[in-house]
Amino acid sequence: MGCGLTGPAAGAMLLKGDVDFFIHSYFEFELFGQTLSINTTMVSTVIVCIVLLGLILFARHEIMKDYDEPNAVQNAVEMIVELLDNVVKGNMGHHAKSYLNYVEVLMAFIFLSNISGLFGLRPPTADFGTTFALALITFVMIEYAWIKSKGIRFVKDLFEPFPIFLPVNIISEFATPVSMSLRLFGNVLAGTIMLGLWYSLLPWFAKIGVPAFLHAYFDLFSGAIQTYVFGMLTMTFITDKYAD
Repeated sequence: MGCGLTGPAAGAMLLKGDVDFFIHSYFEFELFGQTLSINTTMVSTVIVCIVLLGLILFARHEIMKDYDEPNAVQNAVEMIVELLDNVVKGNMGHHAKSYLNYVEVLMAFIFLSNISGLFGLRPPTADFGTTFALALITFVMIEYAWIKSKGIRFVKDLFEPFPIFLPVNIISEFATPVSMSLRLFGNVLAGTIMLGLWYSLLPWFAKIGVPAFLHAYFDLFSGAIQTYVFGMLTMTFITDKYAD
């Protein structure tokens, strides 16, 4: 999914200032009669995953070393893990143990994706396909918590407070992944568009120094906030199913 500018409007922008914040297809291939393509989002996602895996393996390697005194890397890793553990436990209570790994990996992936623009990538989370997939995984976890907590009685909740509310309750459940994915997608894409416009349409002297502050806000600060919001919503929705 692109940024929403298509047709003459997109063409005019590209001609005027070479604005490029769209998703591009690198090459296409046929599979089982269907035309598939490798695009910008896929490449960025793979790079983010490789970086995340590399950081995890590096952190594990450092933690496993037997030092007389903890080094800077060990202290940093322990501080980050302890911080995330406290956030999850503080919001999910005794249910945190079952979801600790999921929430922490989810937040790590989203954060790295959000700040990938600092390194010249188009953030994977600026693609609705990515954010919707993440929201769907969270949706499955939410429904799992609901069924685990209530068993077959979860069906009864759909008819409360009155049977006529069944359609509303069903829509409310399925609206959760849509709203979560749109919130993350919209905020990240907005930053991507703003930076694309700044780089492409303004004169050269406007690109000295100022973009650093824009990246600090749109990529780093806003990226961290959106990561926290998505993680908090995930923990809140899951925990609420146990509290019902």
